[in-house]
Amino acid sequence: MKIAVTYENGNVFQHFGKTENFKIYDVEDGKIVSGEVVSSNGEGHGALAGVLADLGVKALICGGLGEGAKTALQSAGIEVCSGASGNADDAAEAYLAGQLDDAGVNCDHHDHEEEGACGSGCGGGCGGCHGGCGGGPQIYLEGPNAGKTVSVHYTGTLDDGTKFDSSLDRNQPLDFICGAGMMIPGFDKAVCDMEVGQTIDIHLEPEEAYGPVNPNAVMTVELEQLQGAEGLEVGQRVFLSNAMGQPFPVTVTAKDDTTITLDANHELAGKPLNFTIKLLSAE
Repeated sequence: MKIAVTYENGNVFQHFGKTENFKIYDVEDGKIVSGEVVSSNGEGHGALAGVLADLGVKALICGGLGEGAKTALQSAGIEVCSGASGNADDAAEAYLAGQLDDAGVNCDHHDHEEEGACGSGCGGGCGGCHGGCGGGPQIYLEGPNAGKTVSVHYTGTLDDGTKFDSSLDRNQPLDFICGAGMMIPGFDKAVCDMEVGQTIDIHLEPEEAYGPVNPNAVMTVELEQLQGAEGLEVGQRVFLSNAMGQPFPVTVTAKDDTTITLDANHELAGKPLNFTIKLLSAE
């Protein structure tokens, strides 16, 4: 059996779709017998499922993961355990010991998915759920495409013209269930009313995107109170766990000899966003 971990400098890389390397572990009788770091070959998001399948991987451990990527991985017969962080070797050992919990769809970096929108993640340890948890998604929007699986290409820019994301750059369309809350509200609502082949430009205020900046989401704690904080750097994006054991992303915004400041706001919170969207299919 082979398991893979998104990998960077010895740790679990936190964005599955942008990982440049995986560490592949050969497992025999429930124990790791070897490990090798391999390149993702420049592939991104759903295409990475094929890379891992070709390597014979049967399970993936990662940090953040989107709905489309998880679907592609499961279709390739790869079990997914998201929400992991810290040392990659330790994460692999914890997975084999049944000590990692799957956070489900939790990625907030790519595909403009709404944080926490999918709450059907497995409640038990990874290794016990093989994609069968939960029922179908609840559709909360109305429109011709509501409830359909849609495929879109998009480019997102800030008001000053800065491009922050584009499926075209990755040559990988975004697939999601329209109207199910998998996307930020304004993006989801716009696609619900589109026709296949149509291209539109939309402008979203923060309330229809990632919301306003919440000052209560910024916290300063003593370094000694946060395990592993000594190795963190300003600008780094990491995952912490809340009281329920669920992971959530934070950005290190300041650090000195005794304290560290963490911001749990989305990186695009408080910013108006612009999207050019083309609807490729709706089924």
